[in-house]
Amino acid sequence: MPAGMMIPARNMPSIIGVNGNAGGFGSSSGLALGQIMFQPNMMEGQLHRLDMTQNTPEGDMARIRDDEFDSTNTKSGSENQDGASGDDQDPRPKKKRYHRHTQHQIQEMEAFFKECPHPDDKQRKELSRELGLEPLQVKFWFQNKRTQMKTQHERHENTQLRNENEKLRADNMRYREALSNASCPNCGGPTAIGEMSFDEHHLRLENARLREEIDRISAIAAKYVGKPVVNYPLISAPMPPRPLDLGVGNFGGQPGIGGEIYGAGDLLRSITAPTEADKPMIIELAVAAMEELVRMAQMDEPLWMSSLDGTNAVLDEDEYVRIFPRGIGPKPTGFKCEASRESAVVIMNHINLVEYLMDVNQWSTLFSGIVSRALTLEVLSTGVAGNYNGALQVVIYMTAEFQLPTPLVPTRESYFVRYCKQHADGTWAVVDVSLDNLRPSPGARCRRRPSGCLIQEMLNGYSKVTWVEHVEVDDRGVHNLYKQLVSSGHAFGAKRWVATLDRQCERLASAMATNIPAGDVGVITNQEGRKSMMKLAERMVISFCAGVSASTAHTWTTLSGTGADDVRVMTRKSVDDPGRPPGIVLSAATSFWLPVPPKRVFDFLRDESTRNEWDILSNGGVVQEMAHIANGRDTGNCVSLLRVNSANSSQSNMLILQESCTDQTASFVIYAPVDIVAMNVVLNGGDPDYVALLPSGFAVLPDGTGAHVGGMEEAAGGSLLTVAFQILVDSVPTAKLSLGSVATVNNLIACTVERIKASLSCESA
Repeated sequence: MPAGMMIPARNMPSIIGVNGNAGGFGSSSGLALGQIMFQPNMMEGQLHRLDMTQNTPEGDMARIRDDEFDSTNTKSGSENQDGASGDDQDPRPKKKRYHRHTQHQIQEMEAFFKECPHPDDKQRKELSRELGLEPLQVKFWFQNKRTQMKTQHERHENTQLRNENEKLRADNMRYREALSNASCPNCGGPTAIGEMSFDEHHLRLENARLREEIDRISAIAAKYVGKPVVNYPLISAPMPPRPLDLGVGNFGGQPGIGGEIYGAGDLLRSITAPTEADKPMIIELAVAAMEELVRMAQMDEPLWMSSLDGTNAVLDEDEYVRIFPRGIGPKPTGFKCEASRESAVVIMNHINLVEYLMDVNQWSTLFSGIVSRALTLEVLSTGVAGNYNGALQVVIYMTAEFQLPTPLVPTRESYFVRYCKQHADGTWAVVDVSLDNLRPSPGARCRRRPSGCLIQEMLNGYSKVTWVEHVEVDDRGVHNLYKQLVSSGHAFGAKRWVATLDRQCERLASAMATNIPAGDVGVITNQEGRKSMMKLAERMVISFCAGVSASTAHTWTTLSGTGADDVRVMTRKSVDDPGRPPGIVLSAATSFWLPVPPKRVFDFLRDESTRNEWDILSNGGVVQEMAHIANGRDTGNCVSLLRVNSANSSQSNMLILQESCTDQTASFVIYAPVDIVAMNVVLNGGDPDYVALLPSGFAVLPDGTGAHVGGMEEAAGGSLLTVAFQILVDSVPTAKLSLGSVATVNNLIACTVERIKASLSCESA
């Protein structure tokens, strides 16, 4: 057929039945005309049929017409459109006769459609044979039925979406109206939820505080002048000044807390990241805590009074409440206040020091003797200009699990926000304050009032640090042996934090030193070897400190009836840890008092010449120092590699890695047997992470009764010594622990204690 040729109406197959339905392709359910006319498959079939009409010879056309007539004549005569029964009346092509499907045919196809909307050729032929229809008729009916169902489904979805859209539009208008009338409850200025940055919020709070101060001064001056002195324009309608209520509820103590030292509730299990509703309150709390910390670090009398011996600053609690009435609420019943302040100059750049304090992993490593576990929940603000200025972090240390190196003092868990800010004079400040008021925990035994440090830059990479530690704690779970030390503030106070920081800064400076004199015997001059050995020793110290405390992660069992000093044991399985030998590890620890100054105890334990007096595992062999690395000004701060020359020629010699460290608040002697081949790799700068260690050692603390004017070397009074061993009792992790192994370790620690007591009592005599 030539392009553009019109098809005569008589040659167009009729697709509209007598009563408006789609004849031949429709159904009694009545598809709309538009749905039928615009079906591509259907129109394609019709056009194909038209092309056949134009290109088929006359004789063939007659045969086709006869076939079509026969197929339609088998149906009910009442369904024919005009009642004609052949083409003998008119030799010209007649309009094809179509019929409506019967109710039975429609019901059968509807039922089949529910089970199979897309029948294949075989199914269509079988269905057409059963219903007396042509396969093409069945095919067109299913196409139209699918189109009908799709249209109905889309119409239903459009109605639902239209309703939801109208609902969202109404909510949006309501929220816009509410936000247009919103104002900050503290500064009175306009605000928009989610659109104000932390720094802008901080500035608004500062502006509100300054206005309040101006109003107060103006009111005082008005008494003398007779009229207000200052009149400044208001951004919005004036509102009554509202203080920063840092505590929304009373955090009260619970009766009976502190009765159990072990098995304490793990605060980490009940703490989650802050919600969006909590964040504005956290920001206000952090800003107010920063202001309080700076004032407490800089003020003297009457807030801080000198102690009787003149060595410490004592907080006047009444004066504190008067100066800072907007604290985190009153002190809970049964809690005691511990407040202290200490200053020191440390060998670390102020920027590096801030980074150590704001990185939870580096911070917990730096203070491994104090911090048992640490975790950052969420960072609320990343700071300004890429540094930590204005950085706001929620930090949780199991939650903040502060520890003493003994199983006799419960760890202190704390959930707090940490805020870092650079002030106008160049001084940095890092402050912590508890968030217990957001999620009060009935089992909490400690909360931190604003505590932290001010860091001032000095020449030659040094920094001056002023530390303030202010906590309220329920210390009824502390063993009587440590009561005096804890109550004196030396156990968890600012002096211990500063002393630890000073010692660790010297250790870091030693690790980075390059000008090592080569003349001394045993000094490791290889830079990479020094770093690897110090990294290995650092891991040993962290493992020891974390394994000797009364952490909530530990389950200590007391072995009663072993003498005056009870021994506590626990077992741990070591599996797939390259830093530990695989198997069952039995830990044992005991703490006791010695009538000897801490300095003398420390020197006795770290001296390799006196080691065979207490070390049973050396079997009386001579201990010789093979290599050492100095870690600071004090000669006691060093990492050593010791060799035990066995007295029995049939036994091989043993290597021991040892680190000794001391400051004015605590001393440690920690050691572990090491493999000779592995240590050769480390000394040549190899990776120390794959050296298996089971550290044992000693923690020496003052008993809290003597003066500590010049540090450990001048401390009077007695010492509190903790002895801890880790023994691999079985190399199979699934093996059962035998009572014989427990008895052996118990005898080992008991004999060691007796030897130490005997040796030191002879010295003191």
